[in-house]
Amino acid sequence: MKIIILGAGQTGSALAEYLVTEKQNDVTVVDEDHDKLQSLQERFDLQVICGKSSYPQVLESAGAESADMLVAVTNSDEVNMMACQIGHVMFNIPQKVARIRAPEYNDEKYPFFNKDCINIDHIIAPENLITNHVSQLVQYPGSLQFASFYDNRVCLVAVTAYYGGALVGSELSELKEHLPHVEARVVAIYRKNRFIRPLGSTLIEAGDMVYFITPPSNIKAVTSELQRLEKPYKRIIISGGGGIAIALAKRLENDYQVKLIERNAERAELIAEQLVNTTVLHGESSDQELLSQEQVELTDLFIAVTSDDESNIMSSMLAKRMGAKKVIVLIQKQAYLELINDSVIDIAISPQHATISELLSHVRQTGVVKVVSLRQGESEIVEVVAHGNKENSKLVGKNINGLKLPSGATIGAVVRGEDVIIVNTDLTIESNDHLIIFLPDRRDITDIEKLLQ
Repeated sequence: MKIIILGAGQTGSALAEYLVTEKQNDVTVVDEDHDKLQSLQERFDLQVICGKSSYPQVLESAGAESADMLVAVTNSDEVNMMACQIGHVMFNIPQKVARIRAPEYNDEKYPFFNKDCINIDHIIAPENLITNHVSQLVQYPGSLQFASFYDNRVCLVAVTAYYGGALVGSELSELKEHLPHVEARVVAIYRKNRFIRPLGSTLIEAGDMVYFITPPSNIKAVTSELQRLEKPYKRIIISGGGGIAIALAKRLENDYQVKLIERNAERAELIAEQLVNTTVLHGESSDQELLSQEQVELTDLFIAVTSDDESNIMSSMLAKRMGAKKVIVLIQKQAYLELINDSVIDIAISPQHATISELLSHVRQTGVVKVVSLRQGESEIVEVVAHGNKENSKLVGKNINGLKLPSGATIGAVVRGEDVIIVNTDLTIESNDHLIIFLPDRRDITDIEKLLQ
């Protein structure tokens, strides 16, 4: 597939790295920053074009006439939109994906992303992705990672096993004995950051990070087997006054006691006018006296989502030290994500990884419906669709036990029509089945795509 990426920032560079390592892609990156492009070209086998992404001449130089896909992730929404429109009108590029950050452009009252106005096939709004993800984590206390598939009928959840969970210290096979009427499958275990393929005889140890797949109704039951079930959250403090913070407050304020801290006085007043049941505070989230006044020690969840990584990290560490039960932090820089791995921070969320997951869902070959990047891009879980029949498909009519999957890959569930089937080795795949597959090494996606051909 010939793909043009507009923008060599963190997201564009990370996406280029993903696609180049999959070999079958011909990638060209466009940016105005010569140094960024040179750095990319030195590290990866790709082409670069220096110039403004919305200029027709630049797109033509990047090979737009023969491109299969245009991915616009520059720092300008307007440039992304213009480039996609030019790609459609002048070069007839089949697939156009754009990152649009401003919520004003994503307002449902003004639906102008269509074939009659601005022709973009897929819009990616990072703020919406982060808001949805954090809301899901709030809904399921104890979960560290959450992803849903096939219209939320089946979910992947990651939790840490602690003493107090009924399964901790026992073999994995006992899960079915403890919960005979609950359908769930553990697809991965990470012990001290080392992947362990789960078998029935695998012993669950305290400190293991366990990834399991199950319908939403079973999440709490399975979580309680791995740790003492946390009480539902009640009191939440949000640090930040940007789009994500406001969207989160709106999403949560009717079901939780929400406070929002914004450092700018005028901004705080504007936010207070937009929110109904949220207490808006003017001040610094890293102000120990302010946090003490607001009884941070009684807070169930502290969420730091400002645009400043350092501020997010410091305020959340302070809140945790002062007694906040759990903290969620938004981190932009990859280096910081790696630094805080073993810190007091419970959950770190990367907008880049969320955006890349969404991009990969559109960039992958036919048959790949959804991709979720896990463990800072090391692993993936994918939703794929089996098409065809016994004669022309490598999946349809085959028994799951006989499939040649990459090492460590696990099919956790199959969605067939209205039914969610937690996988066993006797299952035969049918046409239009949706398979949920965990890949400990994301580079193995090429083997999965070959099965879909």
